[in-house]
Amino acid sequence: MTISSSLNAGVMGLSVNATRLATISDNIANSGTVGYKRASADFLSMVLSDNPAAFSAGGVRVQTNRLVSEEGALFSTGRSTDLGLAGPGFLPVTQEINIDDQAGERPLLLTSTGSFRADERGYLITPGGMSLLGWPAEADGSIGTISRRSVVDLEPVNINTSALAAEPTTQINLGVNLPAEATEAGLPATPFTLPIEAFDNLGRTENLRAVFTPTIPPSGYSNEWSMEIFDDSQAPAASIGTLVLEFNDSNPGGGTVATVTPGGGATYDSATGEVGVTWLTAGNSLNINIGRPGEAGGISQFSSTFTPISVVRNGAPAGDFSRVEVDADGRMEAVYDTGFRRFLYQIPVVDVPNPDGLSAVDNQSFRVTQASGDFFLNDAGDGPVGAIVGFALAESTTDLGQELTDLIRTQRAYASNANVIRTVDEMLQETTSILR
Repeated sequence: MTISSSLNAGVMGLSVNATRLATISDNIANSGTVGYKRASADFLSMVLSDNPAAFSAGGVRVQTNRLVSEEGALFSTGRSTDLGLAGPGFLPVTQEINIDDQAGERPLLLTSTGSFRADERGYLITPGGMSLLGWPAEADGSIGTISRRSVVDLEPVNINTSALAAEPTTQINLGVNLPAEATEAGLPATPFTLPIEAFDNLGRTENLRAVFTPTIPPSGYSNEWSMEIFDDSQAPAASIGTLVLEFNDSNPGGGTVATVTPGGGATYDSATGEVGVTWLTAGNSLNINIGRPGEAGGISQFSSTFTPISVVRNGAPAGDFSRVEVDADGRMEAVYDTGFRRFLYQIPVVDVPNPDGLSAVDNQSFRVTQASGDFFLNDAGDGPVGAIVGFALAESTTDLGQELTDLIRTQRAYASNANVIRTVDEMLQETTSILR
């Protein structure tokens, strides 16, 4: 009977509009929630009969969806551990209660943004209890072999690093001009000294010294120098390498190094222009770049004074831990007040084939499902995923104006379906009166 189908359609109309009202109220309530992905309710018609001569109302059903693929706009916060994504993808997280679980057994959850703070143990946790995951860096600064289709190599990020850190000097680049006139016959072989500051493994400032002595020929100019490197932190100062440098005196390449003959424990690589010595105080190899043969910018010999043009070395003295920062590539580094940076973790960005198929859980996080497809751990900014943005968070994807408009439309639709039910009720009463 068509009148009963009308009643059923009206009741179903009330039900589906109540569901849409629930999604709208959830969206409005979370319009200020960082990282919230809005929900939607889609109506689908139902057909009980395709016979136009005996039409029967089928009604309507509703399907709710979480629009996870939508991206909220980023806004700046000024806090280095506030992380967002400039593009698709998700940050890997797990619940705080699972931090101490065995590797590979922590449940993987996904979030598009997070305001992470260090807890009492140094783990980065959101206010909702989500712990950031990453691949820990090895001592040599590499990540090593990792799995990109499982969580077995991911660990909760912990920034409880040493309050002090130092970096020993391992590389020195020298730019020095040696006076060409100093190699003239009849002049005394006057040495020129270049002091060099370096840092040992404990962050102490130590002194090295390069001594350049011209070779004096019987006549004319020799264009040849001896270079000896001393470790002045030893008592007495110890020689750690010697070199014989010969310079070009014709074009092209005038004034640049022509040949280098190492000795006294030093080595020279003409392909890189680096001298290798063993620094006794630090107990490690020290590379000193003096330039390749024929290359400008290293040690030169021109008609001028002895001029240290540039002395650049790596390393840093002992410094206090200041903060951690994450760059666009997902590299998390500890930053010290001396400017020294230590690589701690690589934060991947998770990609799934169908983000809207993810299952929503609390605290703006999601779980991988069969509908979403298998996840893959990408490097940030690589392939289909966006770069990580520090000092920023993602806004809610709720459009408050649109939600209020939908609220009015839903209210009217609900009232209209209620009118249908009242009309059917009146018609049924009228039919009952006829029978009487």
